[in-house]
Amino acid sequence: MAPVAAMKTRRWQGAALLGFCLAGPAIAAEWIVHPGASVAAAISTAAAGDTVTIRRGLYAEHLILDKPLTLRGIGRPTLSGEGVGDVIRVKSADVTIEGLIVRDSGADLTAQNAGIYAEPGSDRLAVRNNVLAYNLFGLWIEKLKNPEVTGNLITGKRDLDSAQRGNGIQLYNTEGARIVGNTISFARDGIYVDLSNHAIFRGNKMHHLRYGTHYMNSNDNLWEDNESYRNRGGLALMEVRRQIVRNNRAWGNSDHGIMLRTIQDSLIENNVVAGNNRGFFIYDAEYNVIRGNLVIANATGAHVWAGSIHNEVDANDFIQNRDQVRYVAARDEVWGIRQGNYWSNYAGWDADGDGSGDVPYEANDIVDRLTWKHPLVKLLLNSPAVQSLRLIARQFPLLRGPSIVDPHPRMHPQYPNWRKWLEPH
Repeated sequence: MAPVAAMKTRRWQGAALLGFCLAGPAIAAEWIVHPGASVAAAISTAAAGDTVTIRRGLYAEHLILDKPLTLRGIGRPTLSGEGVGDVIRVKSADVTIEGLIVRDSGADLTAQNAGIYAEPGSDRLAVRNNVLAYNLFGLWIEKLKNPEVTGNLITGKRDLDSAQRGNGIQLYNTEGARIVGNTISFARDGIYVDLSNHAIFRGNKMHHLRYGTHYMNSNDNLWEDNESYRNRGGLALMEVRRQIVRNNRAWGNSDHGIMLRTIQDSLIENNVVAGNNRGFFIYDAEYNVIRGNLVIANATGAHVWAGSIHNEVDANDFIQNRDQVRYVAARDEVWGIRQGNYWSNYAGWDADGDGSGDVPYEANDIVDRLTWKHPLVKLLLNSPAVQSLRLIARQFPLLRGPSIVDPHPRMHPQYPNWRKWLEPH
């Protein structure tokens, strides 16, 4: 049986640093820092693979992690940058930061000041269960492989104008990131993603931001079970391919719930898009599958334009949106080929009882266009005159414009608990 090395006790600037070493090929030590001590000095003393444990207290320091180690807080110690520069700068692979309050970075957008700034090559960085408060950027992560950001609470410099803030989590040119279970607010964008592929974004909450998340030029990512609310925009996917966007909730956003802009070959399914100005904003989107989504109580359910064609849009529920679809194009686009979508304002019938309407649903008939130009017409939507106008428009195609057409709309919604999304949030 291998002997265990003796425990060593050292003093560092009035605080105990305890080293626990195990004999054998892999030797790791734990260095414990008490209030009044220097965390930076403990990091300098520690060897690669060691753990620096910080006891609860306030430490006004700027740290550089230039070797593989674990920086761990006990009782939520606070590291403050006192409004200057980065609080923690990571320059090494295999660094773990957990259990800390990291706050008060500088406010220089040009320098990209951050609570935690990870330089290129800091692969396999793990940032877990921290509070990142009043930083310009919560985390800046650039050119890393397999970073992990989980369980953190991130708030920005909320007293600054939105354009003067940084993002909660900034991912640039990363591969294989895991961003899971974070809550982000009062930054510019919650999660900003550029040139970053094969990432997982799951279980995050984002509110009071410009965009909850903002994707650019990033492919093969999974966005699942996230909630984005009370932002300007919920989820913005721009110039991307092969995304999976499922089981998310985007509600109460002043512009859009989910933006699909210049996106191809992606799956958008089983999301709830409720109470936004525009539920879906679909622009220059092709060859995507959009299915099983609940689009409810938005000013416009789906705003579709700029050549958004060849998409399979099926089995969605469009319920009590002020305008179900606003469609801008030169010719009809067919949705609901396989199963049909549900439209709460469908005025057709199901004579054979097969669950599908016997006449097509057209989103942009003459009545829809009248209500766009003259909103007071909505007071007469159920009147015989307006219903007659719809019927006449079907008989005389010259009166109609290009529209989303659902050949066999479903008569009943698929989403079981849709009524709860009619309540104010």
